[in-house]
Amino acid sequence: MAEESEFRASPLALAVLSLLHAAPLHPYAMQRLLKLWGKDHVINVGQRANLYKTIRRLDEAGLIAVRQTERDQQYPERTVYELTDTGRRAARDWLTDMLARPRNEFPQFPAALSFIMLLTPEEALAVMEQRAAALRDQLATVEADLRTYADALPRVVLMDDDYQRVMISAELSWVEGVAADLRKGGWGWTYEEFEDAAAAFLPERETLNRPPG
Repeated sequence: MAEESEFRASPLALAVLSLLHAAPLHPYAMQRLLKLWGKDHVINVGQRANLYKTIRRLDEAGLIAVRQTERDQQYPERTVYELTDTGRRAARDWLTDMLARPRNEFPQFPAALSFIMLLTPEEALAVMEQRAAALRDQLATVEADLRTYADALPRVVLMDDDYQRVMISAELSWVEGVAADLRKGGWGWTYEEFEDAAAAFLPERETLNRPPG
């Protein structure tokens, strides 16, 4: 059996332990609850194989345990899991750590922004406008969910949705500002400028090869 310290915490693993705080559950019920509660917006629970893999590793680490196996003629055999005392402690430790310590999670958007000069300013404007439109749709969905559940659920249950609302709104404002600057035409660049900037940080014996065309 693996040691608790060897298990690498993840949002999905934390979600499994948190759900089992309430009651023993089988994997299908866990996935269904996460989707019904809208937690699939912040936790990658779309692929059931990933959920089963996480559950297996949590079981091997002694953080959860098999409680029973359910058999029903209408459904396949289902294994019900429960939280162990070790898992209960781990869930609190992971939760505290994830809330208290900011981490660089290497999202795709900042990585792509760091090389946006490979596009022309006109192409950059087009993709920024596309992203702004997608962000408006996301923001509308989150705000609609908050309105729907605000009267039915306590605020603490909706904190992840409220955080998403604030973050999407901030990103949308920034993207719209970039698009506005590009639209004015006063902000431009060329691939040659990118090449020159990169070459300035390379040893003299190393050179950059321009792409053909």
